[in-house]
Amino acid sequence: MKQYETVIGLEVHVELATKTKIFCGCSTAFGGAPNTHTCPVCTGMPGSLPVLNKQVVEYAIAVGLATNCSITQYCKFDRKNYFYPDNPQNYQISQLYLPICRNGGIEIETAAGKKTIGIHEIHMEEDAGKLVHDDWTGSSMVDYNRSGVPLIEIVSEPDMRSADEVIAYLEKLRMIIQYLGASDCKLQEGSMRADVNLSVREVGATEFGTRTEMKNLNSFKAISHAIEGERARQIELLEEGRQVIQETRRWDDNKESSYAMRSKEDAQDYRYFPEPDLVPIMISDEWLQAVKDRQPELRSEKLERYKKEYDIPEYDAEIITGTKKMADIFEATTAICNKPKKVSNWLMVETMRLLKENEMEAEDISFSPENLAKLIEMADAGEINSSVAKEVFEEIFKNNIDPEKYVEEKGLKTVSDDGALREVIEKVVADNPKSVEDYNSGKKKAIGFLVGQTMKAMQGKADPGKVNKILMEILG
Repeated sequence: MKQYETVIGLEVHVELATKTKIFCGCSTAFGGAPNTHTCPVCTGMPGSLPVLNKQVVEYAIAVGLATNCSITQYCKFDRKNYFYPDNPQNYQISQLYLPICRNGGIEIETAAGKKTIGIHEIHMEEDAGKLVHDDWTGSSMVDYNRSGVPLIEIVSEPDMRSADEVIAYLEKLRMIIQYLGASDCKLQEGSMRADVNLSVREVGATEFGTRTEMKNLNSFKAISHAIEGERARQIELLEEGRQVIQETRRWDDNKESSYAMRSKEDAQDYRYFPEPDLVPIMISDEWLQAVKDRQPELRSEKLERYKKEYDIPEYDAEIITGTKKMADIFEATTAICNKPKKVSNWLMVETMRLLKENEMEAEDISFSPENLAKLIEMADAGEINSSVAKEVFEEIFKNNIDPEKYVEEKGLKTVSDDGALREVIEKVVADNPKSVEDYNSGKKKAIGFLVGQTMKAMQGKADPGKVNKILMEILG
């Protein structure tokens, strides 16, 4: 039986984190009523002229540097002509001939070890609008809020051979871009989108097979399923002696199948020509150096620093630095309370648990480092016990409450009056002679029940360690 190899390259579109669009002053904020973030420029009105947003260029350079690309210091824009309702000008301003970044690559971890995925180019372009389909009436409406939002398109070499490698590449790319602050890379909001170019060939063959492009992929799960589904579809065609057609296909995640959208265009189909309304971009050595000097500490550098600077396990450091948001919270909280191990514990245990339970990403965390630091200080000072601390943290996680005020209002402070605590414990001992008898006859676990009854009587506001100590004294 023939063995097949999958060959995959990606086109990753990333919406940049500028406040305004690439060629006008309209807001790039996600959401908003349809067609409210628009003006004559981004809706393609006759006579309107684009003006390039400098921050777009700087974000593109930053991503290029972080992905080991060479920067094209003389680059320019081109017109990509195509006719579609969400494309108001009937062309898109993009880069074909002189993209801003070229010939880079990033290293990923695979089951077989480290592997470098080449990056052919990164170019800047404007996003199109969005078609909103009404299934009830069968009509489609256009929202131009997204039209003109700045994008970079990161075009990889066809170096990936499996869905696992694709996901590893995307996760690494997303982490780099988030660390740079160039984009939030939220797939669910469309600020990071991947088109998968896939072909199959017999193992040992040197020629590429006919590729298809898969669109409408807005989660890592959908990307993985689409790759497996398209691989199987192409192999089935070849096994039946039929040809794979070069085309663009749309993935339906609900049906877990794809369907043909249109035949795949080549560059000449778009009739590219130099954009006449924009002058070429000259990136001086000084400008390039200024962007280099502003490059933040990336994950690999941060990981090495954590090992030297903070006394936390390597596994913890790897998880915490896995997202910029988690790393930022860790560093800011540690700067306030100077207890890195305690901060790490709260992030690694309770925060990760609540993220999983609520099906959230680390980027969705909304609590402040100040409130986490206050909670850690209160628990360390014995003002609240561990079970109360967990209860309070859940409120911090959900609503970013001030733990000091919350504990005061709810009366959750640990009772520190030893006399009052001893009185309660003596009553619990008197009320539970069977457990006392079990303890005295060698069943030492019986003390656990007495501790529980004491905590219940104290409404959870006692220090379990202190309760244990006093019980041991009373029981002799």
